[in-house]
Amino acid sequence: MNNNSIIPPRLPRWLLLRLLRDDLAEEVEGDLEEKFLHELKHRSAFRARLNYWYQVIQYLRPFAIRKNKATLLYYDMYQNYFRISWRSLLRQKMYSAIKIGGLAIGVAACFLISLYVKDELSYDKHLVRDNGPYRLVVQAEIDANKTERSVDFPAPAAAALKADFPEVDQAGRYLSSPLFDAYENEIRRSDRNENQHEGGFVYFDQELLELLNLRVIAGNPKYALTNPKSIVITRRKAEKYFPGEDAVGKTFIINNDDKKLYTVGAVIEDFPANSHLQFDFLMTLRGVEFWPGEQTWWMASNYQIYLTLKPGTDIEKAAENIKRGFIEKYYNPALLASGAVGFEKILNSAKFELQPMDEVYLDGSVHDSLPHGDIRFIWLFAAIAGFIVIIACINFINLSTARSANRAKEVGLRKTVGSLRSHLIRQFLTESFLFSLLAIVSGVILSWLLLPYFNVLASKSLTFPWSAWWLVPGMIVSALVIGLLAGLYPAFYLSSFNPVNVLKGNVSKGSKSSATRSMLVVFQFTTSIILIISTVVIYRQMSYILNKKLGFEKEHVLLVQGAHTLGSNVASFKSELLGLSQVERVSVSDYLPIRGSKRDGNTFHNEGMEKIERGVTTQKWVVDPDYIKTLGMKMVEGRDFNPDMISDSSSIIINQTMANQLNLADPVGKVIQNWRKYTIIGVVEDFHFESMKENIGPVCFVAGTSPSVILVKTKGDNMRETIEAISGVWARFSPNQAIRFNFLDERYAATYADVERTGRIFTTFAVLAIIVACLGLFALSAFMVEQRSKEISIRMVLGASMNTVFRLLTQNFVILVLISFAMAAPVAWILMNKWLQDFVYKTNLSWDIFLISGACALVIALVTVSYQAVRAARANPVTNLRSE
Repeated sequence: MNNNSIIPPRLPRWLLLRLLRDDLAEEVEGDLEEKFLHELKHRSAFRARLNYWYQVIQYLRPFAIRKNKATLLYYDMYQNYFRISWRSLLRQKMYSAIKIGGLAIGVAACFLISLYVKDELSYDKHLVRDNGPYRLVVQAEIDANKTERSVDFPAPAAAALKADFPEVDQAGRYLSSPLFDAYENEIRRSDRNENQHEGGFVYFDQELLELLNLRVIAGNPKYALTNPKSIVITRRKAEKYFPGEDAVGKTFIINNDDKKLYTVGAVIEDFPANSHLQFDFLMTLRGVEFWPGEQTWWMASNYQIYLTLKPGTDIEKAAENIKRGFIEKYYNPALLASGAVGFEKILNSAKFELQPMDEVYLDGSVHDSLPHGDIRFIWLFAAIAGFIVIIACINFINLSTARSANRAKEVGLRKTVGSLRSHLIRQFLTESFLFSLLAIVSGVILSWLLLPYFNVLASKSLTFPWSAWWLVPGMIVSALVIGLLAGLYPAFYLSSFNPVNVLKGNVSKGSKSSATRSMLVVFQFTTSIILIISTVVIYRQMSYILNKKLGFEKEHVLLVQGAHTLGSNVASFKSELLGLSQVERVSVSDYLPIRGSKRDGNTFHNEGMEKIERGVTTQKWVVDPDYIKTLGMKMVEGRDFNPDMISDSSSIIINQTMANQLNLADPVGKVIQNWRKYTIIGVVEDFHFESMKENIGPVCFVAGTSPSVILVKTKGDNMRETIEAISGVWARFSPNQAIRFNFLDERYAATYADVERTGRIFTTFAVLAIIVACLGLFALSAFMVEQRSKEISIRMVLGASMNTVFRLLTQNFVILVLISFAMAAPVAWILMNKWLQDFVYKTNLSWDIFLISGACALVIALVTVSYQAVRAARANPVTNLRSE
């Protein structure tokens, strides 16, 4: 930038008039501006501005003195306070470093957690308006002990909202289920041959595009999805597939299916990272019907609905009207027409809710496929960060009061020569503010350095807010608050000394009047032990999840993705894989026993009972005859599918839970039905296919083709060689599409990434809490040794052993840690027992968890104080007694 174009800074006229006479204000203003312009010719703009404000201070000081002498008095007084505080800081380098270092660690932890909490709470704020949007949610009692919240509604529900409810302004749907080729697909430009794997596919209403007010950067937003086979893509995908071109009007082919030729109707801005909607390919719902009559049928729920309300609408009344209207006009007639029974209680218990957009992400109680945060953990992490800052403040308080004897003579002399207690309090608070300011600055720098690690830890992409308006004011306010909290008690404590007693030498040496400090140390270690126990429990639960017998074998199973693009060559590809020496078995099926995979919910009845009983809602998976053997599932009754038996096309295999819910004591040979009849030929042992937070549900297998995933059970001897062999076969069958694979055990572990992430965060902050607490403990032990050096020397001269001295110096700390453990154990048990209640299948809160955690805390405390204790025990007593 040209320096000549820089506007000189100006001191506010009200301040000039406050400090100077009216006739001098203009003269000062001109003089300052002239100096700034002169400085600008020889220095950078930044240095010129810095020098300007320095000149302001120097220029105005004598005028300010004449105008208001009290200003000078306060200026000189606080300047003196800061000088004394700085000297005190330099005189006690170790203790100052521990005070500042501990506070800096606490501030860094608090700052990082604050960035995390701010990001979590910011989700979808950009979408919120006065009239919405809202997500439609329904809650109902499915069984006597089971209540579910769902966001899935029938296809015609959005149109019914607009037609029947005048309070609804707009309503739109989307569908992201893999069952209907959403979520993930292979895609290519119609004029290219190479397929690319992409996620973020979703079916979208034109009305929803308008309702969400998504920013369209190319194309007509009013007609982007109005034509059949139209698609809207995000900016990043437009730049990827059509660099330097106008993407509107270009065509895509999905999954190598020429019938799925989609035309780009518009390009929208990328969805922000802090949005629960993370899509890149919005496929139109215009002209889409997944089965005959699907778009008018009220007995299948697959769509999520968002809506806006007209101004002045009462949200709760609108939700109640929607419930009543849906049940009376649509659900009841649909149930009556289908002959289904047993749903009256569910409908009567139903409660509709209009959920604001900024609450969607943090609502993990809803069954959907969206990423979710957890408001409970947000506040828990915020509390942990706060506790770490409190622990650091306790270090400040403990060290300040412990070293009271060192400041006693200073206080006594000041009071003798006329200092008021209020002056001493100000001095000590100024010292506390200086320490906290240095700690805040150090903590902010430390958090900036640790942010990349924290992003990995929390699976975030946070950036440091250097340009945020609130950063510097927040640092100053934080320094004042922390300085006040940490320095208030020491200031009043130190300023309360009686000068007569001080000068007579009758002041406690600090380490002996330790009741308050002991309580604060107990609080520090109680908090730390709670975090240690919590960390051990979380990792024990994660280990339980990963090592529990699931009812299928997840090890050495390679999943080849995107195989449906092979078309009719899938069977040949499977045969080629079976010919490899490294491969044991191969199966073809999209349905995997891990959360987040393809699902298909159906209701089954015993034959002839569809109008008598409610039936069982179950998962129906399409698998090939090798599926059960490839995954090592166990047949407990009957037989597996046989590819040579034509009758198996109408056969079904169910799990034990489904047999129990259908009340089938001897299920093999029985006939069950949904929209067609199946004969049960076998029962498979129950296996986990959803979260450990849920009971194993009913599931059944039917023979058929679902070919987008191929499961390859390998021998596991040389996995690199095996992958190369499988990749070679793939290249022959699909030269225009790179092989894409992962492993079943890795996919399974990834479904519990949230638990693992929680464990990592707890571990990190438990370590930080222990470090901060141990810094204080180390300093206290060092001070105690310093104060009792002569006592220790006399004991050693009189024959005390090193063990005796060591026990003397450590026993008090051991007692404090044991008290902390006694207080922490029940609190941690309550907290972790509540956390484990989210899991149906969970580890036990056994005594060894608490024993290990308590032992860890005790060992850490002993190691911390041992250095000072051993150093004191090995010191030459003559050195300490020489002055006597």
